[in-house]
Amino acid sequence: MKRVSWLLFAIAPVAMISLYAFAPAQSEADQARSTAERARHERDAAEDLIAKLPPGLAAPDKKELAHELVATAMNSTKKWRSLYGHIADSGHGSGYCGGVVGFCSGTKDMLTLVESYTEDHPDNGLAEYLPALREVNGTDSHKGLDGFTEAWEQEADQAAFRAAQDELRDSMYFKEAVDLAKMDGLGTLGQFIYYDAMVLHGPGVGRDGFYGIRERAMAKAKTKAEGGKETVYLNAFLDTCRQVMKQSDSGRDTSRIDTAQRVFLREGNLDLRTPLTWHMYGEEFRSR
Repeated sequence: MKRVSWLLFAIAPVAMISLYAFAPAQSEADQARSTAERARHERDAAEDLIAKLPPGLAAPDKKELAHELVATAMNSTKKWRSLYGHIADSGHGSGYCGGVVGFCSGTKDMLTLVESYTEDHPDNGLAEYLPALREVNGTDSHKGLDGFTEAWEQEADQAAFRAAQDELRDSMYFKEAVDLAKMDGLGTLGQFIYYDAMVLHGPGVGRDGFYGIRERAMAKAKTKAEGGKETVYLNAFLDTCRQVMKQSDSGRDTSRIDTAQRVFLREGNLDLRTPLTWHMYGEEFRSR
């Protein structure tokens, strides 16, 4: 990337800091919310510039690799296309989680998926569960969802439902994460780290959501776009992600960070070059 591009990305955060320097003190959640709003505004404003950058994780082969990596973390398989019909309660307080990135009944994205799918396909087998999905949103409850898992598995046989999952995954998680990582000056590995965090923690602005995690990492280290060292910032980001994973369950497995992303970072593989070898829950995976 040309130096002028880095300067364009670096100027915006500095300008925003000056505007907010004398604003009333904000809570951590408010700060994360403000950061998320600014980041989205800056991303939208820089859309044309982002489009001119190398594709990075958005390149077809890298995007395929990203889906394989996420699938091994979620379901111990590289065969992510086998997960459209998968649905279960993981026990992490998010209710039923299903599909290619684990859309959850307790975190709104499953509701968003079924609502948008029903707009285009009103006679689908999941539409009858919309009232229950609205009721359980924000909880781990299964109330009113008797038969829902079977209906989900059956609906996954429909190409339209699989396409709806892909579309929401890309718009809600993949594109937002990759574009923001590019704005922060991150290479393909950093773009994947953002994407995985967006999927795992959700695009929330609270302390433990993606934007809250990014806010805390940026307080520890500068992004490359701000003149910092990419590896230092990514280590700070991964440290924060790992802390969030452990705080709710100290025994929670953090393989997706410890024996995958952190390994790639330690090896200096910022472009996520292949072939790759990583371990998830003690099992070895390889990419060509």
